[in-house]
Amino acid sequence: MKSFYIWISLLAISPVWGQSVSNQSAVESTTSVAAESMVQGTVGEVVNGNRIPLIGASVVWAGTTKGTLTDSLGHFALAKQPAAKWLIISYVGYQPDTLTFTGVNTVLTVTLTPEKTLKEVTVSGGPGQIDRINPIQTELITQRTLAKAACCNLSESFETNASVSVSYSDAVTGARQIQFLGLGGQYVQTNVENIPTIRGLATTFGLSFIPGTWITSIDVGKGAGSVVNGYESMSGQMNIELQKPDDKQTIFLNGYVNSFGRFEGNANWSKTLSKKWSMGVLGHASTLQREIDQNNDGFRDLPLYTQLNAINRYKYSSDRFMAQFGVKALYEDRNGGQLSRFGESRYSFLNTTKRLEFFSKTAKLYPDKPYKGLGLILNGVHHEQSARFGFAPYDGRQQTLYANLIYQTIIDNTNHSFKTGISYLLDDYNETYKTIHTARTESVPGVFAEYTYVYPDKLTLVAGGRVDFHNLYGTQFTPRLHLKYNLSDNVALRASAGRGFRVPNPFAENFGYLVSSRTVYLKEALRPEVSWNYGVSLTNDFQVFGKKASFSMDYHRTNFQNQLVVDIEHPRELYFYNLQGPSFANSFQVEVNVQPVKRFDIKAAYRLFDVRQSMGGPFGEERLLPKMMVSRDRVLLNAGYALPYDKWKFDATLQWNGPRRIPYLAEGYVHTSYQNMPTDYAPGFYNLNAQLSRAFRSGWEIYLGGENLTGFRQQNPIIAPNDPFGPSFDAGAHVWGPITGQMVYLGFRFKPQP
Repeated sequence: MKSFYIWISLLAISPVWGQSVSNQSAVESTTSVAAESMVQGTVGEVVNGNRIPLIGASVVWAGTTKGTLTDSLGHFALAKQPAAKWLIISYVGYQPDTLTFTGVNTVLTVTLTPEKTLKEVTVSGGPGQIDRINPIQTELITQRTLAKAACCNLSESFETNASVSVSYSDAVTGARQIQFLGLGGQYVQTNVENIPTIRGLATTFGLSFIPGTWITSIDVGKGAGSVVNGYESMSGQMNIELQKPDDKQTIFLNGYVNSFGRFEGNANWSKTLSKKWSMGVLGHASTLQREIDQNNDGFRDLPLYTQLNAINRYKYSSDRFMAQFGVKALYEDRNGGQLSRFGESRYSFLNTTKRLEFFSKTAKLYPDKPYKGLGLILNGVHHEQSARFGFAPYDGRQQTLYANLIYQTIIDNTNHSFKTGISYLLDDYNETYKTIHTARTESVPGVFAEYTYVYPDKLTLVAGGRVDFHNLYGTQFTPRLHLKYNLSDNVALRASAGRGFRVPNPFAENFGYLVSSRTVYLKEALRPEVSWNYGVSLTNDFQVFGKKASFSMDYHRTNFQNQLVVDIEHPRELYFYNLQGPSFANSFQVEVNVQPVKRFDIKAAYRLFDVRQSMGGPFGEERLLPKMMVSRDRVLLNAGYALPYDKWKFDATLQWNGPRRIPYLAEGYVHTSYQNMPTDYAPGFYNLNAQLSRAFRSGWEIYLGGENLTGFRQQNPIIAPNDPFGPSFDAGAHVWGPITGQMVYLGFRFKPQP
């Protein structure tokens, strides 16, 4: 059976451009456009006989301000203008093209030619990029945004993003966790090229398994996602696109070192094998072998580690068929805990992860009917993880098979389109912590359908639903609705609602709490988590003194019908139990992006969370309390400036994280009313990151930067560090701020010029 799980997964798909047909941006731009009053098409270039999309190309009616940008698949959709006859398509570094529009052909294929006289390219655009077509509030994080920071892996890719915040989960393991809409990262469905990836046992360290240099873009969608991608999206959905085998950038090299002793190397290689075949290899190696103890508590502030990570993939592309398949392999070893000088008696945290993954994506294309497509995604994962917390062992194994068959077409005309398909998810989990053994096999076939209606240039409505037949928890119905209404050419209102469903993994999702002397109790059989998410947002693109600016505001609420409660407020005990009573998360965010002068971008954002959860139900103490470790307020300021041709670039990000509730660990604690209970709050703090980079004509770029330049760090993150084998030791329940102080890094990037 184990071999079957792995080898059956050597298939998969993608529609046009070799990406998944479930990409929401592509759907809205290719299958939801009114043919009678809209013009649509694709913008790309040809490299070695293969057509490659251009993301973010400008498509504008000449003599007007009516225009749009191509999405992540190179597609665009634009309302016709009665008085406009010429369509201007441009992309920085390429020769612009002007088309005379006769009104006969409403589906265009545009090929741009690189500007050969340019040795270096200046990429323009504001600091905030909201997908203007997608009815889901979606922010696009591009390679240019990622390059504003070291971005060594996915967990470090959100330093300039106001919606996603990242912090260490404890003071020993080095695991990072994200917060999104006031909830943990396990409630965000994180896909890699539309394949669910960071889930299950990978929740613990999965954010560090995707090197930043492999990433070409990240779509961050708020609220429940498309039903096409499954039922696990509860607070949001992220999709990470990696460098493709037919990428125009054939070679990319990166090296990095920081003042803590971390070394990292990355290599991306793409090769055209023939007119239809191409191959890609992505490689990564990193290590940290220097012991750091800045607060002198005898524990390593960061674990020693070594990670080796690689992908080998192939792509076949023709007019009517496209296929990608490949293999991913990862090995990581972590060694944290007390310093080496404690010898054999040291408290150690050891963790070894081995992960093997096969994937394939295939698509049937219809060149004369770009709105039509049939695709299949298949993925297989074998994940092994073994750890030791002092003397407490942990062993975990996950085997997963995922399949998704998707068909899309129109109804009568492109005002009405739909997608439908079938999916299958097989998860086999086996975990042992000390004497606690848990095992389950989830077999979940499902069917789904999603209908899209477009009233040209005004309204987009997406209504979808899926039914999944869970072998352990019965039939699950997941409805979702998304609406986008254009109040004007530059102002859009969005609304969404949807149900989410997931089965929690208490150990993997709370690894940091196991670095303690706590006794773990599973108070009852854990049920699946179920939530409803509702959201509304407003976006406005405008100009200030002739310069680009944007404004966005959104509000989301997540209500839980059931939730895994992780109760750490009883000293020396860790309880897992089901929710009894209400639990909700309110999130409000406002963001302004301006470009006061050319090549100078400024972002300012404020975010407010009101997150509460009922605690103590099994003890008869049911109380609705503020969620621990969640800052109510967060402010972010980002500024970036670039000289012509990006020869010099400077970026700085200042964040203020407001106070947050931390566990009250006094003896005899009981959950009581919020107004009368004794509470502890961690103070707010500032964090400053900055980076300076210099590019050269030869394709080399060097960058110098620093993180946590304010130097703020939590002085005593570990409870009872002098007695790690005693009853009070705890390295996870009291971590609320940075553990390390200032860090300086130096790196290079090399991209050969054509």
